[in-house]
Amino acid sequence: MSRGMKIGLIVGVLALAGGGGIAYSLNQKKNAGTEVRLEQVARRDLVSAVTASGKIEPQTSVDISADITGRIIRIAVEEGDLVTRGQFLLQIDPAQYQAAVSRAEGVVNSTQATLLQVRANRDQAERAWKRADQLSRLGPNLISPAAAEEARTALDVAEATYQATRAQLDQSRASLREARDNLGKTRLVSPIAGRVVRLAVEEGEVAVPGTFSRETGLLLTIADLSVILAKVQVDETDVVRLSQGDSVEVTIDAYPDSTFVGRVTRVSQSAKLTSTQTASGSNDRAVDFDVEVQLEEPPADVRPDLSCTARIITDTRDDALSIPIIALTVRDHEPVPNENNPAPDTLRRRRPGEREEEGVFLVQSGIASFRPVKVGIAGDEYFEVLDGLRGGETIVAGTYQAIRDLKDGAKVRAADTTKQQDSKTQAAT
Repeated sequence: MSRGMKIGLIVGVLALAGGGGIAYSLNQKKNAGTEVRLEQVARRDLVSAVTASGKIEPQTSVDISADITGRIIRIAVEEGDLVTRGQFLLQIDPAQYQAAVSRAEGVVNSTQATLLQVRANRDQAERAWKRADQLSRLGPNLISPAAAEEARTALDVAEATYQATRAQLDQSRASLREARDNLGKTRLVSPIAGRVVRLAVEEGEVAVPGTFSRETGLLLTIADLSVILAKVQVDETDVVRLSQGDSVEVTIDAYPDSTFVGRVTRVSQSAKLTSTQTASGSNDRAVDFDVEVQLEEPPADVRPDLSCTARIITDTRDDALSIPIIALTVRDHEPVPNENNPAPDTLRRRRPGEREEEGVFLVQSGIASFRPVKVGIAGDEYFEVLDGLRGGETIVAGTYQAIRDLKDGAKVRAADTTKQQDSKTQAAT
């Protein structure tokens, strides 16, 4: 046998041996089972919470708008100033309204003089009618019927003129009250004690009533910052879990190192609609509900419209049997007896019409079997277990991909903890 043939034979043998080794390794790995993260069912303290974002707002805030048109000639406050109830804020040029008051007063005085005159005429016509009536009663020849009728007609006309003049006087007095009211609106005072959080105008600008837009006539906003609220929007799937009095932890973006405690004071009974939804009537976007949280000790220099996040505690459990949230999955389940893994009494068979059940994969002797479970509240990372599992049992707790693809009765093996990825990150992706 030549040297070349010997070398070729050796290479062939080595290649055959190498291929067999690889096949053997793959077969061993397959027989070892799916690599998963295992965890025991254990007891933990759980806190169920709803997280929502929103803004800081005062409980009481008053927008001061112009009810009349006029040029602003004086502003007595600046943004950020503290004001008291009744304090002078702003002056609109009163010249035209003072003139209107003077005109109205002149009309009232003139109408009052006219009323005195027509009342005198009415009284005179009444006396003439009484004389004519007495003469008619004494005898038919003392006064002609036509003269008596003429006296009666004159009295009726005088009475009508008097009543019309009285009505004109009432009208002119009403116009005077309106003119004085408009004149009073040129001087604006604070309706509440608080802080000027917004000053929307400057001296020299023209104030106009906001007939069609609230923002058009807005002059300034005063807020009572003694009671501060965090107004957040909660999704429709979570709002049913909330109730008044729930404890809340509020973080304000402007105070990143502080957490403020509060209580839920109001849960809206109707959804918050955007301007687009209101105009079109569509409801394609997410439905949110307004929730108000009163802060117990807000920061002294807090301002309205600061962004915040509220963590609303809806329920708690002490020493509750629990499983990782990622471990819970859904399967079309038909329990099959297994000699090595007999079904416990707590195993619930699928009811007629049911297609899926929630549960976990229980691991015994390296075999994963689907176990239906009933869960309660959800904490940040764990579900409360109400039925289906016992403390100390081992379940598949990751990865997300492994749980999704795992089959009932499949072989599993514990993953190397140094190679595991964060299960929550996998679930999110």
